[in-house]
Amino acid sequence: MIVTIGGIPPTLAAKNATSTIPIVFAAVGHPVESGLVASLARPAGNVTGFSELTIEMLPKRLELLCELVPQSTVIALLVNADNKVGTAYTVRTAQEAARAKGINLAILTATTEAEIDAAFEDLQAGGLLVNADSFFTTRRDQLVALAARRAVPTIFASRFFATGGGLITYGPDFNALARQAGIYVGRILKGAKPADLPVQQPTTFQLVINLKTAKALGLTIPPSILARADEVIE
Repeated sequence: MIVTIGGIPPTLAAKNATSTIPIVFAAVGHPVESGLVASLARPAGNVTGFSELTIEMLPKRLELLCELVPQSTVIALLVNADNKVGTAYTVRTAQEAARAKGINLAILTATTEAEIDAAFEDLQAGGLLVNADSFFTTRRDQLVALAARRAVPTIFASRFFATGGGLITYGPDFNALARQAGIYVGRILKGAKPADLPVQQPTTFQLVINLKTAKALGLTIPPSILARADEVIE
């Protein structure tokens, strides 16, 4: 049994390494488009798991950011250029959402910690979307610190960022996805086949707001957003 976390790259690496050992992924965006499974209902092969829908929720994160900084005409998107499949889909989705809202979208890329620093130096936008990517997740403290230093309102996909000082997050409950992946592992160890277990999508999403960070940025969170929040950190 192989269980993967961290999105597409590690899951593709596992799939390329074996076609017989069962593989369960805990949180992967667009598993069909990336070639991991044949379809959500019928994965085929030895891979199944749980999709995170973070890219599909990107337009909602853009909408939330625009509510926070309604005067901004430019929003930036930070992506990991090394995650080619995920990044291409992310950028396309974000550009479509930005056009629909009449917002100019600036694309920033980073593949190293130094390039993250450089991306913030180049930042010329009223708000920032940080793409859901394991590379950025492992550099939470750096991203949160840079966003605070540059005083740029930033939205992330995982609650993990808000609890670490980030302004706002909106995305799936990753702990729930991990628990569900564990249930699949148990079923497979008892004899079920990955090909017979459909890829499932999250049903629970979390909007988390850090009011302490908002105050430090001089931002007033609109009541319309506060009313929808699942958690408010004070």
